[in-house]
Amino acid sequence: MTILYTLYNNSYIDIRHIQNKKDVSLYINLTNRCPCACTFCLRQTKEMMKDNSLWLETEPTVQEVINELSRYDLTLFKECVFCGFGEPTERLDDLLTIAAHLKQTCPYLPVRINTNGLANLMYATDITPRLKGIIDIISISLNAPSAKEYLELTRSRFGMASFEGMLDFAVKCKSYVPVVAVTIVDIIGEEKIRQCQEIADQLGLSLRVRPFEE
Repeated sequence: MTILYTLYNNSYIDIRHIQNKKDVSLYINLTNRCPCACTFCLRQTKEMMKDNSLWLETEPTVQEVINELSRYDLTLFKECVFCGFGEPTERLDDLLTIAAHLKQTCPYLPVRINTNGLANLMYATDITPRLKGIIDIISISLNAPSAKEYLELTRSRFGMASFEGMLDFAVKCKSYVPVVAVTIVDIIGEEKIRQCQEIADQLGLSLRVRPFEE
């Protein structure tokens, strides 16, 4: 079971297999669960679900994650990122417990969440105040410039409310998280990238365009 990993040569690799950990981004893999079934996601491919090193047969406990973190000199890492095969905020309480531990252990290590931005819909309440002081960066998947296209891509269980819910979450995060960004994949094309940039500008968010990976 891979709990801690990094990206190396466009592949996932267990952090134990990286000899030089200086300035490496450390990723924490908490769950396979997700409220979306994105058309582009590897979770939709059964072969990947069985073979991919990030697929969890069982979710690690908070203590198991902390025990794994204790094996390393955290000051070496560039950042710590909650991001795995599923949506990390599915385990929000556990995520925040681990993030608080990281801040106590290594206060200057930036802590980031990569998320679909649907946590407020998942919990039917505004969870963003809970991020204050322990989350430094939040990266939210914008995916598309309209609610219709967003739903077609993500197949979110929250339906048409998902797009506005995600944007509202991003805006609320600005009050509690120092860096808030929305992301898209370059495969959507220049016109949709332009439209997404307009949305980000209107909401006062930074936009990051990620390269598509097969």
